[in-house]
Amino acid sequence: MNGGQLAHRFDRKLIGPMILGSILNPINSSIIAVSLVPIGRAFGAPAAQTAWLISALYLATAIGQPVVGRLVDLFGPKRLFLAGAVLTGVAGLLGALAPNLAVLVVARVILGLGTCAGYPASMFLIRAESRRTGLASPSGVLTALAVASQTVAAVGPTLGGLLIDLGGWRTTFAINVPLAVVSFATAAVFLPGGDAACGAAPHSGHPRTRMDLPGIALFAAMLVSLLLFLMNPGLRHAYLPAVTAVAGVALARRELRTTEPFLDLRLLGGNLPLLATYARTLLAMTVSYAFLYGFTQWAEDSRNLSPTGAGLLLLPMSAVGIAVAAITGRRPQIRGKLIAGAVAQLAGCALLLVLGARCGIWLLVVLAVVFGIPQGLNSLANQNAVYHQAHPERLGSSSGLLRTFTYLGAITASAATAAFFGRTADTPGLHHLGVFLVAAAALFLILTITDRSLARVGRPDGDGGPAPTTRLAATGAR
Repeated sequence: MNGGQLAHRFDRKLIGPMILGSILNPINSSIIAVSLVPIGRAFGAPAAQTAWLISALYLATAIGQPVVGRLVDLFGPKRLFLAGAVLTGVAGLLGALAPNLAVLVVARVILGLGTCAGYPASMFLIRAESRRTGLASPSGVLTALAVASQTVAAVGPTLGGLLIDLGGWRTTFAINVPLAVVSFATAAVFLPGGDAACGAAPHSGHPRTRMDLPGIALFAAMLVSLLLFLMNPGLRHAYLPAVTAVAGVALARRELRTTEPFLDLRLLGGNLPLLATYARTLLAMTVSYAFLYGFTQWAEDSRNLSPTGAGLLLLPMSAVGIAVAAITGRRPQIRGKLIAGAVAQLAGCALLLVLGARCGIWLLVVLAVVFGIPQGLNSLANQNAVYHQAHPERLGSSSGLLRTFTYLGAITASAATAAFFGRTADTPGLHHLGVFLVAAAALFLILTITDRSLARVGRPDGDGGPAPTTRLAATGAR
């Protein structure tokens, strides 16, 4: 094989650090699911308080992802990868030694910030390789990223249960230290640095632009106030939606007037397919994470399963999700995947309504299998849609925004579980949560069916959105 042929192949050395960086956030998102009950018992905290361990990470990540994504767009991925790995290791050590719940919440915030770089940097590298080789981005690489994230997210509770059995809940934080060391080492060795990191970027050859710090601050204020209200809804906190609205209006005014906006609202406003993808992601992740957190807590509190048992119960979801993603991942068309995922998601939510404390394990396994179908379809399809629909110069920040909506869904799920469960996750609370999720899943299905732009994504004659893009090929990494 000659050098010219090699120059037109995806650089396989990048795949390891891309996957490692991308899984740090989902593993910390899911491993906490089986840790909440033992942590609550250790510190005498009810479910409504331990829910902050979920929300803290997602708030930090929801804000940090588009910020780091924009930094990746401007400066390349390597420095962001390395800084994120260091923060992840520090957070893991802090969590392992935490003396109280407040310190654990701080550790989760640092984890959220530290795990921000992996996904937008990976999407940046895929685009850069596409430009370097002159080939459309390999769908096999995008599928590998999605499958890796789905795998660790689904296996996370099982891994968490095993770690808790071996050394207590603190091991679910300590595991981040070796993961961060490996991630740092692989990024330092294999990721291109300096100009090489940005050589294929859309902005190459242009002066560096400054970060829009006022826009970032307003974006953060909008999300923080929204989260605080979701965690404590009621008339006493009615001022928080007002703060959210004011911050949102100020953010819009700022971003429309500045020459280098943090969020390019004109670009987003003219790209309705991309906005629809973000909305679908919000709904899908609300359902997925509410099932992950609500079902596992109910299994431990009301079905009297151990953390290990609750984690093992989710293994069928993991296996089905991986299989579905692997089978369908190389096909660039996404509309059929989203419709199938939406129907399965709705069926799974409806099954939650028939669960009881004495129901057979077989029914719980069936439920996990059903939820594995949307687990394998929805995230991958929405990720591919963003790759098609986002403007090339904003792929890092657009990918970061996809994760922002992912974690907004997780925040909504966390708020819902806290609202429907009291001191324990009982069956009536699970049924109320199920009704809420049926409504969210139905809305996801309606939004998918009515979005005609999805039919163009992955077709040879259409990119799915108005933004210029490099089309995905159904060819895998070569």
